[in-house]
Amino acid sequence: MDAVTDAAGYVRELWREELQGVSFKCADLPEQSNVDEDGRVPLWTVDRAAREIVVYRLVYQRFLAPGLEDEWQERFAAEGAVFRATAEYLGKDPWEVAPDRFRHG
Repeated sequence: MDAVTDAAGYVRELWREELQGVSFKCADLPEQSNVDEDGRVPLWTVDRAAREIVVYRLVYQRFLAPGLEDEWQERFAAEGAVFRATAEYLGKDPWEVAPDRFRHG
C-alpha cells in the first residue's frame, strides 16, 4: 500500500493540473462486476466520472516471480500498476507518465 501511495504522490507532482481532485486508492481485489466475461481480473480500474483510480494489491502481487516476492519487487509492481493506470486516466502512453523514473546514468 505504501508503494501505491508513494507512486501516486510521484505522478501527482508530475501531472498536478491533470490529476487535481483525482483520488488514488488501493484495494485488495476488484468487485466481481469489474471482472470481464473471459474471467480476467484487472490490475486497476479507472473511473473518470468519479475522478478515481483504484489499484488492486492482490492482483499485482500475484504476478510477482516465484521466489522474488521481496519488498523491491512488490514496489516495482505497484509503481508499474499506478503508472499504467494513470496513463489510462490521462489518455497517454505509460512511458509518458513518468519518463525519468527509471533512467540510469
